[in-house]
Amino acid sequence: MWELRSASFWRAIFAEFFATLFYVFFGLGASLRWAPGPLHVLQVALAFGLALATLVQAVGHISGAHVNPAVTFAFLVGSQMSLLRAFCYMAAQLLGAVAGAAVLYSVTPPAVRGNLALNTLHPGVSVGQATTVEIFLTLQFVLCIFATYDERRNGRMGSVALAVGFSLTLGHLFGMYYTGAGMNPARSFAPAILTRNFTNHWVYWVGPIIGGGLGSLLYDFLLFPRLKSVSERLSILKGTRPSDSNGQPEGTGEPVELKTQAL
Repeated sequence: MWELRSASFWRAIFAEFFATLFYVFFGLGASLRWAPGPLHVLQVALAFGLALATLVQAVGHISGAHVNPAVTFAFLVGSQMSLLRAFCYMAAQLLGAVAGAAVLYSVTPPAVRGNLALNTLHPGVSVGQATTVEIFLTLQFVLCIFATYDERRNGRMGSVALAVGFSLTLGHLFGMYYTGAGMNPARSFAPAILTRNFTNHWVYWVGPIIGGGLGSLLYDFLLFPRLKSVSERLSILKGTRPSDSNGQPEGTGEPVELKTQAL
């Protein structure tokens, strides 16, 4: 429980709330139809991707810029953060998402709001197919996050923020045709709350959570294993892990640095 007495812990919680608010505001806002005709998938995909890249750059060093309960769950599965921190992150993300959607709702003309970019299944796509798509979309996204955030890598190339943003963009370019590309339970939850439409909403929780968990297991236990004992993992989950040499608690799910690096 030492985290509750830490100012950096509460800054991280606020950063997740703040970042998710802006992510949902700009992402959903770019997904609204202001004119008749089909929605441009590239526009929406780039809006979500650029929004996340911007927020990773802005608050990544504060909270890790999860902005997504599925990502937080993935870090929890990998024993990289405590249960308490994970719970608070998820609560902040959901509240931030609803707040962002509410602000967007209030500033958007009624004729344009529609369903507030609610995630829906494409006609002909079954719930099983949709769940599978959401699993794969989130799996590749979490793999990218784990790989780019990994402090054990030497000579990382490029921008972490852009890599994560492009991974999210990729998921939208494919997933929007199937499920609207949820990939983030908070993003799906916010418009569902405001429009009171929860049809097939469970798909946008089950798919990303499973995908996030699988991504964590695949990276941390198979592709690039973290050599931690069971007792070390349990201590991190309990929040009793001692501080490292820099005075920062280990297992927060935060990247060590988010600047461009070259070989």
